[in-house]
Amino acid sequence: MNETESGTPIQALYTAANLAGFDPEQVLGVPGEFPYTRGVYPSMYTSRPWTMRQYAGFGTAAESNARYRELIAHGSMGLSVAFDLPTQMGYDSDAPVAAGEVGKVGVAIDSIDDMRTLFGSIPLGDVSTSMTINAPACVLLLLYELVAKEQGVDAAQLTGTIQNDVLKEYIARGTYIYPPRPSLRLVSDTFAYCRERLPRWNTISISGYHMAEAGATPAQEIAFTLANGIAYVQAAIDAGLDVDDIGPRLSFFFVSRTTLLEEVAKFRAARRIWAHVMRDRFEAKNPRSMMLRFHTQTAGVQLTAQQPEVNLVRVAVQALAAVLGGTQSLHTNSFDEALALPTQKSARLALRTQQVLAYETDLTKTVDPFAGSYALESLTDDVEAAALALMTAVADRGGAVAAIEQGFQKSEIERAAYQIAQQIDAGERVVVGVNRYAMDTEDSYEPLQVDPAIEAAQCERLARLRKERDGAAVEQALERVRVAAAGTDNVLVPLREALALRASVGEVCDALRQVWGVYVPTEHF
Repeated sequence: MNETESGTPIQALYTAANLAGFDPEQVLGVPGEFPYTRGVYPSMYTSRPWTMRQYAGFGTAAESNARYRELIAHGSMGLSVAFDLPTQMGYDSDAPVAAGEVGKVGVAIDSIDDMRTLFGSIPLGDVSTSMTINAPACVLLLLYELVAKEQGVDAAQLTGTIQNDVLKEYIARGTYIYPPRPSLRLVSDTFAYCRERLPRWNTISISGYHMAEAGATPAQEIAFTLANGIAYVQAAIDAGLDVDDIGPRLSFFFVSRTTLLEEVAKFRAARRIWAHVMRDRFEAKNPRSMMLRFHTQTAGVQLTAQQPEVNLVRVAVQALAAVLGGTQSLHTNSFDEALALPTQKSARLALRTQQVLAYETDLTKTVDPFAGSYALESLTDDVEAAALALMTAVADRGGAVAAIEQGFQKSEIERAAYQIAQQIDAGERVVVGVNRYAMDTEDSYEPLQVDPAIEAAQCERLARLRKERDGAAVEQALERVRVAAAGTDNVLVPLREALALRASVGEVCDALRQVWGVYVPTEHF
């Protein structure tokens, strides 16, 4: 297959002829200057390495807290929280729809009590916390703020990120609650709230990762992600916010695959496109508004259950691509994640992979070492052109939200995923240990198991919470949430009041459901 993941040809030899008309000073600039192709900061890793985050969360808040404290002890520089599916969907652990899913793919958080346990003995004024949560993102952020207040930490000190990217849920992932338009209102309310109370918090991580996991090509990944970014910025401006109030707090989240050269080109092209979007379309004046800062996670979809130790090599290559591409923070997947939640040992090995790259190689000694490569610059141009064509197709359909409602992005990604599956089945795309170099028998492996008793324990805690709290005060607070949702006031203010009174995650999300309804997708063929 002599073509990139995005479908453009890969040449056996690149020369200066491939870059006819290429003006390095105009197109590349220097690191830390527009259009940021070479990186968003002048010194990049020469002054300090990227933030090493390890995504973790499983079972109970107490179990996850123990894992976080271990990761910090082993040198992790930031926490990254995984929530279970009921929490991601805004349901309590005792909701009928949550049966069998409590604590399975992340930690179960039902109330401020659980959040308090999750971050016990962790100084929230000193750590940076990323939370992978979307439809109820503001709810979990408010719980985090309330727990920090109990620790005596001013909200203005808090640093971290909430994913808060609902549009990609309709495209690729499916953990949405409300329809797109009220969901956008909740996002813009969060922007405004954080501008006033949590100025150092990254209010959204606009995510292409999940689109890539669903099968998007690199060009589709950045095109649909940046198109969603345009929709968020426009929604904030329509709500009365200034582009330079919100632009510096936007961040992005991408995958890093084993196709190292195209991945590096993808990251560089994404920075260049976004810089032009913010300057030329939205007329941003603050240089920080034009900087595409991003977190990267290695490609879970490329990990295999067969010969799982080989995933250690895949993750190392993927991490190398992210670093060469100029990521601001990185999560490296554990080698056993195709089988189960990571064990302590595998999570530690994943972190050690980053530490070897940071401290045993020379990657941190120079900025953007691939710049000027004929191959890389040509690939960057190719990815940029393909992404811009897709972004135009989204704009022609009325923008990201309208295109989502028409099923455009979803159908494009599904088409690409089908093509990849066909190539693997035909042996045209090699997957080591699966369709080539397979083994008749696999080594035994003992995966991490989540105790099914966790669900019953969470339900018991919820029942106790509802007995102990002031039920009438909670109901009054929930009514204030409904009133704000039906009007134009910032919804986060009454949400915070309700959560402080020990309203549950499910109850506050239900209050919004009662006003906004739930999203029911329409199939497009």
